[in-house]
Amino acid sequence: MKEILTAKPGDKLYLLGNEAAVRGALENRISVASTYPGTPSSEIGDVFYEIAGEAGVYFEFSTNEKVALEVAASAAVSGLRSFVWMKHVGLNVAADSFMSLAYTGVRAGMIVLTADDPSMFSSQNEQDNRWYARLGNVPLIEPSNPQEMKDLMGYAFEVSEKFGLPVLMRTTTRVSHMRGVVDMGSVNVGSKIGHFVSDPTTLVPLPANAYKAHKRVVEKLQAVQEFANKSEWNRVIDKGGNLGIIASGPTYNYAMDIVKENNLKVKILKLTLTYPFPEGLVLDFLKSIDSVLIAEEVDPIMEKEVYSLLGKYGVNKKVYGKLDGTLPMVYEYSPDILKNALSKAIGVKLPGKALLSTDLTLPARPPVFCPGCPHRGMYDAVEKVVKELCIDAVFPSDIGCYTLGYMPPFHKADYLLSMGSSIGTGSGLSKFSGKRVISFIGDSTFFHAGIPALINAVHNNDTMTVMILDNRITAMTGGQPNPGMAMEGKKEISIEAIVRAIGVNFLTTVNPYNIKASHEAIKEALSTEGVSVVISRQPCVLIVPKKKVTFMVDPQKCTGCKICINEIACPAMFVREDGKVVVDEMLCNGCGVCVQLCPEKAIIVRR
Repeated sequence: MKEILTAKPGDKLYLLGNEAAVRGALENRISVASTYPGTPSSEIGDVFYEIAGEAGVYFEFSTNEKVALEVAASAAVSGLRSFVWMKHVGLNVAADSFMSLAYTGVRAGMIVLTADDPSMFSSQNEQDNRWYARLGNVPLIEPSNPQEMKDLMGYAFEVSEKFGLPVLMRTTTRVSHMRGVVDMGSVNVGSKIGHFVSDPTTLVPLPANAYKAHKRVVEKLQAVQEFANKSEWNRVIDKGGNLGIIASGPTYNYAMDIVKENNLKVKILKLTLTYPFPEGLVLDFLKSIDSVLIAEEVDPIMEKEVYSLLGKYGVNKKVYGKLDGTLPMVYEYSPDILKNALSKAIGVKLPGKALLSTDLTLPARPPVFCPGCPHRGMYDAVEKVVKELCIDAVFPSDIGCYTLGYMPPFHKADYLLSMGSSIGTGSGLSKFSGKRVISFIGDSTFFHAGIPALINAVHNNDTMTVMILDNRITAMTGGQPNPGMAMEGKKEISIEAIVRAIGVNFLTTVNPYNIKASHEAIKEALSTEGVSVVISRQPCVLIVPKKKVTFMVDPQKCTGCKICINEIACPAMFVREDGKVVVDEMLCNGCGVCVQLCPEKAIIVRR
């Protein structure tokens, strides 16, 4: 990571797209960087966390995406270049403030990077955040590879400052996590001290001020559209022929590979500054061809723009894309998907590459809790108490590792909408479902969006139990810090103090590795009227040194009952051919939960 800061002009580094974005920011007078971690954008924050102090950049992991955006906006309005990033659903959280940014404008370059996740590799939906550029009235830039990620940071800052608008930069998983050789320029970091000049008529969008501001925004976007028509980043690659391809982001890479491999006579219009849509450039391109393939992920946004242009100017061209079924309406593309679409457009079946094949049936590999994960014991304790008390329960869940409570053998996730929704939906379900509510949420997610929902539940006298699974880290996105952690220069925020201040009826904190204590705490919480909170506190096994003590199974005592396997499904345990259980000491993290479950006391210490 240090090389991303220390590399000299002319050096070449093999970087992820996310890492290249950091270098691009460092080369272009960035002063302030902020985020809430979310895949596929997380590596940007991981790098800044390591190098920001040495680089002289102010960086923070904010409580949530809305706060992160507001921190970056405050820098931009104080004359400092700022950069804020998040995954696609994070922009939903930040949207309330994002929608006002075009109205207030910025005084220095501001980039808002949204990392979309086509095919939902690590997300709860497949939204296309190009709509946000249109909704928020801001320019949109789409890089295709790591070199562009770096170079477009400077371009985006320039566009932002030229028009006084924040710029939305949209990446996807394949661009963020693509790795490539990137040419380095000179590091040039800005000051961390800006100067705020008061101008309430511009910066306070009261109705009278916003009324005038909207007109200014429309005029700015018209100017950006003319700029986009002439942008050097929107260009035509002319290989001849009468078929055209309009592509942006990763689909451009696939299209160019297929065209080169098959020596196709086509014209490609690569769009990078994609909103405001460069109508003049696109119209001239359409007039030069007979038919066009629109290659874009996820929604047919550019395709609809093209149809609108054709109708507006009375131009008749054949359009291939999502709307005519040439390309699928959902999920990310692959070279094969685009090759099939091009085969249809040119009327010739393009040859495919031979792939390795096997007759072996590959095993399923569902996501599971890590060996020794503290959440495993807590879910097992909840299951036992619910059965003991004969409770008809519903389990709202949340975003994070505890989403894995959905998987067998736990099956403790009944409803999930977004960050913090486990408590909000739990509040509603406590009144409307006829069931006892047990909500699961993590420490980082509690700080992010759970606190207002807990206030709502207490205020409305709901009866529900909230399990706050505090593993001392923001784990699923890679181990970033959160406000509940003690860090140099940062104040640790007590979850217990917040919960008490809200006024819950019952609060206790337990070690989830202690099954008996967890059992008693949950039992008492579920016997309490009103809102009860159980905080399960134990550090994530990925952030603590591996324990010297692991466990093994005494084959003489093991009866093959498989209670340990069936109740906690730890990946460090497996069943051998004779039906007895074995512990893989390389995977075992020594949590001891399995020891407490074995009725035969067959699991013993291996030192």
